[in-house]
Amino acid sequence: MKEAFKMVQFQRKKGKHYPLSFLNIDIAKEVKSFHESFPVYAETPLRDMKNLAKELGLGAIYVKDESYRFGLNAFKVLGGSFAIGNYLAKRLNSSISKMPYERLISQEVKEKLGDIVFVTATDGNHGRGVAWTAKQLKQHSVVYMPKGSAKERLDNIIAEGAEAYITDMNYDEAVRFANSMAEKKGWVMVQDTAWEGYEDIPKWIIQGYSTMGYEAYEQLKRLGEKKPTHIFLQAGVGSMACAITGLFSAIYGEARPIITIVEPNKADCIYRTAEANDGKLRFVTGDMDTIMAGLACGEPCTIAWNIIKEYADNFISCPDYTAAEGMRILGNPPKGDERVISGESGAAAFGCVAEIMTNNNLAWMREKLRLDETSRVLFISTEGDTDKENYRDIVWNGKYPSYDKK
Repeated sequence: MKEAFKMVQFQRKKGKHYPLSFLNIDIAKEVKSFHESFPVYAETPLRDMKNLAKELGLGAIYVKDESYRFGLNAFKVLGGSFAIGNYLAKRLNSSISKMPYERLISQEVKEKLGDIVFVTATDGNHGRGVAWTAKQLKQHSVVYMPKGSAKERLDNIIAEGAEAYITDMNYDEAVRFANSMAEKKGWVMVQDTAWEGYEDIPKWIIQGYSTMGYEAYEQLKRLGEKKPTHIFLQAGVGSMACAITGLFSAIYGEARPIITIVEPNKADCIYRTAEANDGKLRFVTGDMDTIMAGLACGEPCTIAWNIIKEYADNFISCPDYTAAEGMRILGNPPKGDERVISGESGAAAFGCVAEIMTNNNLAWMREKLRLDETSRVLFISTEGDTDKENYRDIVWNGKYPSYDKK
């Protein structure tokens, strides 16, 4: 059976909104300053895909390439590192602005803090970021992964010094298990899924992601681009989408870009919540066997939803083959454009738009999204080929072919 595209639109609200005090530009500058204190920090590229934009009938396409982030092939380390840094600063009765990398790794700080174990659940990228940060800051980490996780991703986490396991649970069950272990053993849970009584660390993770949004904002200005007309953001629990939505909304206010949230059909908890629009979160249960492993989350982050519901305009649930299509196009763009090695989750939002712009059956979506030759669209490729075997199966061998576009 052919998987379907589904879309929900919210009418843009005017006037008072949910406050963006924790995601404004001043916060983003502070977060970026913390990340800049790490010796491996470097701004990731923003690719201006001029020729690809022409091919798809758009005015401009900008792709933020997070495969270069901290040498870890994904953006997730931004959230985990800022959350852990904040946690350690609070333990020291200090602020993150006074706790750059060199201070956090000092012997004095280590003696004051002792040994701490950070624990998380992950499909791969977030866990690797937590493991890397714990190792950098001379602490310990334990990582639990859902069933079906790629062995390469497990091996990469173990290589960062973590104790890591692939479980027989889905993602949300693995999160609950990790939290139970934290409570039982006195470990520190580092997760971007929030619940009652667990909100500080998820909020810090969201703030951590604002670094790439602020970088993109500055890079667009250097290119002479005042602001994009559209931003498409893929979502799992919604934390990354929340960070970028919140930051650009704080910067531009009522003149913010049209913001669209994209999820896989098999794990579209935010789409379902938007569709119901009754003030209650909607969950997706079961295996959620989408190829977009980083988006295979069934329970929205409450903090993220509070922002997204106020500032996002559209919500799309899309088939798996669109992510595969996005991977192939970004990896093989028209001559003159720089290629982007984008993994299944990284290419999800771009693949969705590429399909909408080239499939005549989806012309109705182009119209509703107001996508045309004047549109200047920002995407974030959140990961590179973090599962190289699957990447090659898709890009080289044609796994998950596109459907007939007639």
